[in-house]
Amino acid sequence: MAQKTNAARLLDQAGVAYDLKEYPVDESDLSATTVAGKVGLNFNQVYKTLVTRGDKTGVMLACIPADKELNLKALAQLSGNKKVEVVPLKEVQPLTGYIRGGVSPVGCKKKYPVFIEAEYSSQEKLSISAGIRGCQIIIDPVDLQKATQAQAGAISV
Repeated sequence: MAQKTNAARLLDQAGVAYDLKEYPVDESDLSATTVAGKVGLNFNQVYKTLVTRGDKTGVMLACIPADKELNLKALAQLSGNKKVEVVPLKEVQPLTGYIRGGVSPVGCKKKYPVFIEAEYSSQEKLSISAGIRGCQIIIDPVDLQKATQAQAGAISV
């Protein structure tokens, strides 16, 4: 059975149904597209979580499909910022408590605003990091949005 992570425990406390899916980790390739292949889902069902910082709002999380790139201008507009940048890798763990390849929109050290690609709701199920490398949370998109209080918008290209 997959290891219960902090993200999974928080979903349990909230009464949210999900499944944990473990996969072998290749330290040289932590890409979300590789994870998609390992967990048997399409790229548009596996969402990667990027840590960003807005000039007005500060730290935010952006969840986008595995094969997409974050549109910083669109995220800035949606979040009420003039400028948004991806946080340098060295700041990710101190800010979130998670390491690269294991950032989850659930259970960060602090409650950060979450923004999710609008197409999330067209999927039957989504996969997000469980908070560690090698484990994904498979969850209903609506439940994910509610659990994270994510605001949806067209934030990827």
